[in-house]
Amino acid sequence: MSGDDLGDLQVPDDISGLTAAQPPSVAVVVTQVAVADALAAACSLASVDVDAVPSPVGALAVLRDPAAGPAAAGAVSRLLRQVPVVLLERREGKVSASQWVGGAHEKDLPAGLVLSGAPPVLEDLLLGDVPASEVEGVVSSVGLSRWKAMRLLASHRR
Repeated sequence: MSGDDLGDLQVPDDISGLTAAQPPSVAVVVTQVAVADALAAACSLASVDVDAVPSPVGALAVLRDPAAGPAAAGAVSRLLRQVPVVLLERREGKVSASQWVGGAHEKDLPAGLVLSGAPPVLEDLLLGDVPASEVEGVVSSVGLSRWKAMRLLASHRR
C-alpha cells in the first residue's frame, strides 16, 4: 500500500465538526421568585418542564431538558417581565452564565462571579451532586394542570 492510497478516508477541510459545542448536561434558571410552587406554576403555564427548587436567593428552575435552556430562560423572563433571570448551563465540566430580561438574552456573565455568592443547593444541582427531585421543597411543573397553576399563582398574590 502506497502513501497516496487512502481508500475511502475523507479528510475534512476544517476541524469545526470536532470542536462543536456539546449540549449542556445541566441547565438552571435562577429567579427572584420567592417560592418554588409559584415558579413551578408559572413554568407550567409557559409549557416549560422544570423542577422548581427553593433557595435563599429565589426559586431555581432546574430544566428537565437541559438543551432547552435558552428557550426556557426566555419564557421564564417573559413571565417575570422586567425582572432579570440568570441561565446557568454546565457543559463538559464548564459552567456558563447569561442574563435574560423580558424574553431576550441581555448579556453573558462571568460564571465565577455569579456562583461566588450562590447558595450550596445551586452548586450541588449544577455539579450533579444532588438530583433536583431529592431537594427538600421541590415542586414539579410537569403534570400541573392549568387550573391548579392559576390557583397557585393567585394564592401567592394575596
